[in-house]
Amino acid sequence: MTLALKGKPVAQKIENNLKVRIQKLKTLPTLQIIRVGENDDDLAYEKSLTKNCQKLGINCHIAKLAAKASQVDLEKAVQAANQDPTVHGILVFRPLPEQLDIEPIRQMIAPQKDVDCMSPTNMGKIFSHDKKSIAPCTAQSVMALLDYYEVPLEGADVTIVGASFVVGRPLAMLLVDRMATVSVCQVYTKDVPAYTKKSEVVISACGVAKLLKENYFNEKAVVVDVGVNFDENGKLCGDVDYAQVFGKVKAITPAVGGVGSITSMILLSHVVHACEESEGGL
Repeated sequence: MTLALKGKPVAQKIENNLKVRIQKLKTLPTLQIIRVGENDDDLAYEKSLTKNCQKLGINCHIAKLAAKASQVDLEKAVQAANQDPTVHGILVFRPLPEQLDIEPIRQMIAPQKDVDCMSPTNMGKIFSHDKKSIAPCTAQSVMALLDYYEVPLEGADVTIVGASFVVGRPLAMLLVDRMATVSVCQVYTKDVPAYTKKSEVVISACGVAKLLKENYFNEKAVVVDVGVNFDENGKLCGDVDYAQVFGKVKAITPAVGGVGSITSMILLSHVVHACEESEGGL
């Protein structure tokens, strides 16, 4: 029987841990959100974050910039958050409108406040196996889910489908740190099923709706679907054809309520961590 790897209990465990850590702090952790325009996805994520901040007792400030904001406007907002000693974490919603360039923002954001791992400094720490590094939230959410469900990683064959800097590449490094044997497939990989079919753990983050069918997996596979897509009927779905694959693998995340439900708590854990570091690593 296939186990559904739901994200809610993972998020709850992280939340419980954060409540304990926050009680030990002298100051309240503070998150600064910088949002350009009013994209529906951004507003939904903002609502989720502010709700969780209120529940945990984390301060949440929102800098709202117009959709037609200039590069200078955005950089001023980031610099203001960098220089504000009461702000512990900065989150710039992405993707930005096309008139804005994310690269200068990556370079200027203070690494110690970079709770979504935009900074090249923080990304470099992941690749240099720095145990204090802050990983991109989705990549770390995958690790939290695998740990919660006690999926063995040491010596395991793991395939990641998707090689982005947001998920695939940093996730590969996190798995290597756990002594897994990792293959990363991307658009030019000639035979993706040849890799996934032999793997004990398959993680898909390629952003192609229902690409991975039952022929991609063996019956002992643990499947983690990071993809957020819409199918031909406009219904939310993942990279994996869940209806076809469920029942034919050992475990799988649902198309809705899987990894995505963990990311907000992971981001807030980064804010708390930044606050702890600012108080001297309590």
